[in-house]
Amino acid sequence: MPQEPRTSFDTLSLPPATLDNLHRLGYLEMTAIQAASLPIALSGRDLIAQAKTGSGKTAAFALALLARLDARRFAVQALVLCPTRELADQVTTEVRRLARAEDNVKVVTLAGGVPLRGQTTSLGYGAHIVVGTPGRILDHLDRGNLQLEALNTLVLDEADRMLDMGFIDDIAKVARRCPAQRQTLLFSATYPEGIATLAAQYLREPVTVKVEAQHGGEQIEQRWYEVTESQRLATVARLLDHFRPASTLAFCNTRARCRELVELLQAQGYSALALHGELEQRDRDQVLVRFANGSCSVLVATDVAARGLDVAGLAAVINVDMPPDPELHVHRIGRTGRAGETGLALSLASLDEMGAVGRIEQLQGRESVWHGLAELTAAPGGRLLPAMATVHIQAGRKEKIRPGDVLGALTADLGYTREQVGRIDINEFATYVAVERGIARDVAARLNEGRIKGRSVKARLLKD
Repeated sequence: MPQEPRTSFDTLSLPPATLDNLHRLGYLEMTAIQAASLPIALSGRDLIAQAKTGSGKTAAFALALLARLDARRFAVQALVLCPTRELADQVTTEVRRLARAEDNVKVVTLAGGVPLRGQTTSLGYGAHIVVGTPGRILDHLDRGNLQLEALNTLVLDEADRMLDMGFIDDIAKVARRCPAQRQTLLFSATYPEGIATLAAQYLREPVTVKVEAQHGGEQIEQRWYEVTESQRLATVARLLDHFRPASTLAFCNTRARCRELVELLQAQGYSALALHGELEQRDRDQVLVRFANGSCSVLVATDVAARGLDVAGLAAVINVDMPPDPELHVHRIGRTGRAGETGLALSLASLDEMGAVGRIEQLQGRESVWHGLAELTAAPGGRLLPAMATVHIQAGRKEKIRPGDVLGALTADLGYTREQVGRIDINEFATYVAVERGIARDVAARLNEGRIKGRSVKARLLKD
């Protein structure tokens, strides 16, 4: 498959400091959606952009809204609506990275699952950009915590999923609270009828761009296996034993199936966790952190629960059940094989699901490649365990804990090396630090006896 033409960010009318920051971040060439949408968005036009998750759309709208931002004016000038808290957190992180060229740009996340009080306090300190879910944004608007008089850019990210999740009325209410003279940028993986209705109501003479999925066959190897219902869950374990992927996202169609598969995998010694709609927010946060930081190797999820989840370097996707919609299949497997890396997509289908397989083949324009279960043999080396484990510290942003404080306590105070410490995630009330699996118990015990920022903390090792 021929490579699509690439375009340098230098061709855009962006300030030199922004271009320097992009180069430092490794953004050298635009993805297809960035090349198609950024010139339009930077010109001030309203935009409808259709592109799959993982296509670089966040940078596309982030660079546009940052270009219109006046950092010296302490007022909310851009609002990004997202379907889930996880996506909102990811967008916030990306916007902050891209905003480094401009001094003191304040980005605040407003999403459900965390107390209103802390968010209200953050807004009180002043914000330039707000990223959040429609319901929580509306809540802050109704309480008078959020003012949008200075808004110049409204972004609807993953608009199709927001419609699927029933946010249409909340989106409408938020849009009506925004100034009429604004730029609106709508990004969506698919273009159902509801998107056209939304666009007709809230966008002014928008330009529409569409970019096909960015994943060619050379990036993702797709392998199909025919199974009976009684074989399905056991086959997942056989696939993990055979291919030994470092990180796997396994999709099930129901919460019950997720729980059943996780129980089976944990009983066989796999580091596996479930992600579904019945989880409490704290448990959901811990699951996502552990999968992203490499201390859990298998995440079993439903489509809705995994919406907005984007894990760098995901080795494999397993379709435990056939998705009800063929576009969901493309969406699922598109989470692997990103950023020039190869990925593995393994799909299980029973005879009753062959109709769904046919619809996927029609959408992808290629026939499925089938393999026999007899090919699956356990690779040498035994069960593959994650390289890292997660230590939970009961202190977070509320106690003004920063990543540097945690790293300093582990290296300067306790004598561990920088290489033994992985990702550090901090939320309002908790800190999660990934450390090498072999030292994890020792780390938790010594943190309990030591101090961070001069104060004692409670720490524990998170287990499956």
